[in-house]
Amino acid sequence: MTLRAVCFDWGGTLARHVEVELIDLWRAAATVLDPDDDGRLTEVLVDVERRSWGRTQTTMRSARLMDLLREASEELGLDVAEAVLSTAHDAHLDAWTPTIRHVPEARAVLEDLHDRGLAVGLLSNTHWPRSFHEHFLERDGLADLIDQRIYTCELDWIKPHPEPFRLLAQRLGVDPGECAYVGDRPIDDIQGAQGVGMLAVWVANDHAPGDGRAADAIIEDLAELPAVLDGWGVSGAL
Repeated sequence: MTLRAVCFDWGGTLARHVEVELIDLWRAAATVLDPDDDGRLTEVLVDVERRSWGRTQTTMRSARLMDLLREASEELGLDVAEAVLSTAHDAHLDAWTPTIRHVPEARAVLEDLHDRGLAVGLLSNTHWPRSFHEHFLERDGLADLIDQRIYTCELDWIKPHPEPFRLLAQRLGVDPGECAYVGDRPIDDIQGAQGVGMLAVWVANDHAPGDGRAADAIIEDLAELPAVLDGWGVSGAL
């Protein structure tokens, strides 16, 4: 088997976080907007984000944080963008995202891939700015272990559209058929990766409902990935 790169999803695969990604920031921004009505404002802001994700699932068109802020400002008649940006500016990211942590085995697995001579990539469906993700990767010592990182907030399309997968392979300097993609979502990650010819490894967990049994391999924990590569006969970049 010719495998030259292994690529990862972020949320639910390399990282664990609350279901609603920005709830900590929404809550902090709502307090800035109106501390006497922050509970209701938080609910509205969370609902705006959920609706945005719902649209991306049907259109595969990317969304950006500023799109959410614009929609929320119009709905509430308040300057949500200013509240969010001032909150992010005044507070360290960890102050309003305490639930975001990379899985404990992430560093060891990424180091194992580099020891095998494999390139490592990341592709995340997100409306967060790149700087948000980079902060958490650098905080947990993972940034230098991921050769190429693509965030769909910078693209026109999201997974499972083939374009983001092809772009990641291109930036890694490999063909899609020389990549394995590891993710927790059966449609976005597994079907999307296989649709461009990548091998797909499904991380089956409670946060990823659906049937990912069509994956080329199934693991329940990221620490199982090196054994999958061993089973495929991948000891290095062939």
